[in-house]
This record gives sequence, C-alpha cells and structure tokens, in this order.
Amino acid sequence: MLARNAESLYWIGRYVERADDTSRILNVSVHQLLEDASVDPDHASRQLLAVLGISPEGMDSLDVWKLTELVAYAKDNPASIVGSINSARENTRGAREVVSTELWECLNATWNAVPDRQRYARRAGPHAFLSFVEERAAMFAGLADSTMSRDDGWLFMVLGRSVERADMVVRLLLSRVQDSASSPGWITVLRSAGAQDTYLRTYRGALDAGRVVQFLLRDTLFPRSVFHALRQAEECLERLDPGVNSRANEKSEALRQLGRARSELEFLRPSDLLEDLPKRLGALQTSIKDIGDAVSVQYFHSSPWVAWSGAEVSL
Repeated sequence: MLARNAESLYWIGRYVERADDTSRILNVSVHQLLEDASVDPDHASRQLLAVLGISPEGMDSLDVWKLTELVAYAKDNPASIVGSINSARENTRGAREVVSTELWECLNATWNAVPDRQRYARRAGPHAFLSFVEERAAMFAGLADSTMSRDDGWLFMVLGRSVERADMVVRLLLSRVQDSASSPGWITVLRSAGAQDTYLRTYRGALDAGRVVQFLLRDTLFPRSVFHALRQAEECLERLDPGVNSRANEKSEALRQLGRARSELEFLRPSDLLEDLPKRLGALQTSIKDIGDAVSVQYFHSSPWVAWSGAEVSL
C-alpha cells in the first residue's frame, strides 16, 4: 500500500475516534454544568480543556456555551469535534481508492449535515449535536467492520483508532487523579468513556477510584480500556510487519514501544496501581505519543507527530 494511503487511513481512524470521544466527554460535562449548581463553570471548563489539549486564549471566564464553541464548533481547532470531522473527511477524500463507497458516503453525509446540526444546537442546546456525532461515529465503525477487507488498509485504520482511544482514556484519568477515592468525579470519567454500565455490571455497583482506574486501564474485555486498545494496536503492527526476525526476537521501534507499554500494564500488581498514579499516567501518555511518532517515521516516512492538538491533515 502507498504510504500516502496508509497515512490517510491511519488518521481517519484517529480523527473519527477523536470526534467520538470528544463528543462523549463534552456531553457528560455539559449535563454536569447545567444540572449541578455547585460546580464552578469556569474551573470545570478549564479542566476539560486541559484534558483535550485546547488553550482558551483570550477568554477571562468560561461557561457552558463558550466551552461548547471551543470544543465542538471551532473549525480552526483540529482537536474540536467539527475540526476532527473535517479532517477525517478530507483524508477520506484523498484516499477514495482504498475506502469503501459506504464509508465515504457516511463521512461525507456527516460533514454536510454538520452546519444545520450546529445551527440547531446553538438554539436548542448541544445535546442533539453531540448525540448525532456519537451515532455517526458508531455508524462509521459498523460500516468499516462490514465493508472493508481485513487487509493493510483496515489494519492502519484500526491502529489509528486504537492509539487515539488509549490516549483519550489516559487523558480522562489524568483529569481526576487529585480526586478522593469516593469522589463522584469517577462516575463522570466512566460516563465519558462509555463505561459506566459495563463497570457497574462488572463490580456489582461498587464505586471507588482503584476499581475505576483498574477497569479503564487494565480490563482485558472492555474495548475502551487502555490495555485492550494497546493490545489491538500491537496485533495490527504484528500483522503489518510480518518480516521481523521472530527467531532473534527483533522488533520494529513502534512495536517495541507498544509491547513495553502493554506489558507494563499487564504485569503491574493491582496493589501498586494507585501508587504515584499521576506519574504513571504521565509516563503512559508519553509512551503513546512516542508510539505515534514511531508509526509515522516507520510507515509514512514523515517527521514525528509534534502535538496531539496540532496534527496536520494528510491529503
């Protein structure tokens, strides 16, 4: 596969996942700001923007409407929902020969519907817009599953989705590391990750920080856990690079870093999980960024990825 097409598919996976995850997080945060009068809108908004890597330049105070404008509607911000949809659509347009017609039509129809949905959301509130993005991202994932061959193109798309998903969950956990073990903020994290119902079924309703972190970082069955995302990305790289000398146990740089990050989670003792959690999560976030850099250098022959919020669209 051409490096140009491989890079486009990788970033399509990342951008669609970014739009989906950002919609989930913003939806939960907006509900919290509107329903809980005890929450300081400015502090909560700035905390969310820090998680997403967005700088509120020139804004003295933030509320739910300004937050939504920055995170959801800002076209010039590649980390916003609209920015991610635009980037996913442009990458798909540039790789039409390697994506199915159904995938292109899904993203193109989503992109065309965004202005009307955005205008309605500014009048009636952002919930309908955010739900629309979540539904379209789910449709995209379903169409990719059912219309793409499990070839290199599919592997690059899943690789991008998995790397982005792992990065987002780590960012979510970093936003709550200073909360107490019984803080309701941990429920917010679960809801933002789409994990609340599955977590409650797994732990029979018991809520504490240790179990939430354990579930979102290390659960082997939940598809949005960091471990599951890293393992899926590792499987993609193993299939993309079958020529590695298995007898000498030689690994590519991206695969080596992925394996190390995954094994550190897999073999960590549960009792040590919360020990120095901010440092552990920070190191994991750095590892995920390094994995993205290594993938870009190895497969796309490009310079390393500079910043999560400043990624360039590849055409």
